[in-house]
Amino acid sequence: MTVGRPREFDPDLVEDVAMKLFWERGFDGVSISDVSAATGVNRRSIYAEFDSKEGLFERVTRRYLAGPGDYLTDALTRPTARDVAEAMMHGAANTVSGDIRGCLTVGTAPGLAEVRDETVRRLAERFDAAVDESLDAGALLTARWVVAVCQGIAIQARSGASRAELHAVADLAMRAWP
Repeated sequence: MTVGRPREFDPDLVEDVAMKLFWERGFDGVSISDVSAATGVNRRSIYAEFDSKEGLFERVTRRYLAGPGDYLTDALTRPTARDVAEAMMHGAANTVSGDIRGCLTVGTAPGLAEVRDETVRRLAERFDAAVDESLDAGALLTARWVVAVCQGIAIQARSGASRAELHAVADLAMRAWP
């Protein structure tokens, strides 16, 4: 049995660096060569671990959703549908106004439409479970509205809006709660 050479790099470090690159520049603005230059890991090793740029981005997206973009998980634990929506919007404002402005999942990269649809589905299910509340617009449309506000907050952050301004947008949006 032939044993290959041991891996000479930490895939978690590559994912972390790539996450920041993709988050800052978008999918189309990052190449494997950029990741290689930023990590010091050669392109061949990156391809061997992640198969492709798309494979790397898929793992980076999971890392983002489990890390900086994890405000959905917290929001879903809130006691009322309104509290869930408010936590989503303010969580988005906090996440997208940090050192890297904007949101990794607001873009056209492969797989992101499915990620956004999954967020809408999870919110709609949570809103449906809020039996003590009636949503005039319905759970699915309300979930789409919340996600649209969060995406708008991310775009405004990328355009330079301050964290305070983004929280003010979230507060204003919540005045329209159905």
